[in-house]
Amino acid sequence: MEQRHLGRTGLRVSRIGLGTLTWGRDTDEHDAAEQLKAFWDAGGTLVDTADVYGAGEAEYLLGRLTGTLVPRQDLVIATKAGSVPDPYRRVDGSRGHLLAALDASLERLGTDYVDLWQIHAFDPVTPLDETLQALDLAVSSGRVRYAGVSNFSGWQLAKAATWQLAAPGLRTRLACTQMEYSLLQRGVEREVLPAALDLGVGLLPSSPLGRGVLTGKYRTGTPSGSRGASEQLAPFVEPYLDDPARRIVDAVSTAADGLATTALNVALAWVRDRPGVVAPVIGARNARQLTEALSVETLSLPDEICRALDDVSAPVHRYPDQDWSTL
Repeated sequence: MEQRHLGRTGLRVSRIGLGTLTWGRDTDEHDAAEQLKAFWDAGGTLVDTADVYGAGEAEYLLGRLTGTLVPRQDLVIATKAGSVPDPYRRVDGSRGHLLAALDASLERLGTDYVDLWQIHAFDPVTPLDETLQALDLAVSSGRVRYAGVSNFSGWQLAKAATWQLAAPGLRTRLACTQMEYSLLQRGVEREVLPAALDLGVGLLPSSPLGRGVLTGKYRTGTPSGSRGASEQLAPFVEPYLDDPARRIVDAVSTAADGLATTALNVALAWVRDRPGVVAPVIGARNARQLTEALSVETLSLPDEICRALDDVSAPVHRYPDQDWSTL
């Protein structure tokens, strides 16, 4: 699998990442092992997890499999901290919480360092410089090799990245930001992606298949066993089942028919090759689904297909993105 630099750093990662959101919850150890082995066999290196995935079970599973099934040095392990199971405070970016969470993640992962550590979301009640100090401390201690953020808006990303570059003392350059990005969700193109490109921060798209909708599985209804049929996850899928989304899904399926490939591969290739994107992070229920997604490595979309998909999925950006002086 092709390797790409993570932002403006020397770290290289596979251009497809393996997500572990369902590990320890809907994906048991056997299925997780099959997925990790298939991913590694295909040349994949970037494995993305978080301390809250499966209430810590995803990290624990990954730690059990790393070193026994797949060599630790062959993987780029990325985890996150900051999300908390508190209805009154969903994010805790305080230095104390973040560093304690990192130690707990390392213990579950069975390693003394992670390759990439990301702040899971912006904390509006903690001073940003305190949050960023935690990144510096983690890197300077050797427990973290590279640092990034996740779910930061454009101004939040720009402020964080600029602070790290300009402030005196030890400052850890932000390597990446992880955000939802797909043909059904192009909101990052408004401010986040331009900021990332300007600042040399790589983008790791999450939900690159539009929460599964872009595979076409919902075109004729909601399949049993799918996320849309789950009481817990149905609200997650439902926003992407409206008429505008249906038109985009139809266009992806038409492109797939013309290229003799799958809708999954068309949607994944589109986001993989967007400017600023380093590696879409994909999740799968089993190794068969993952192997199908990894076959995208041989696919490059023709320019005319990309333009058609761009047009049908174009987000509406008006003021201040357009020239407001002519309105």
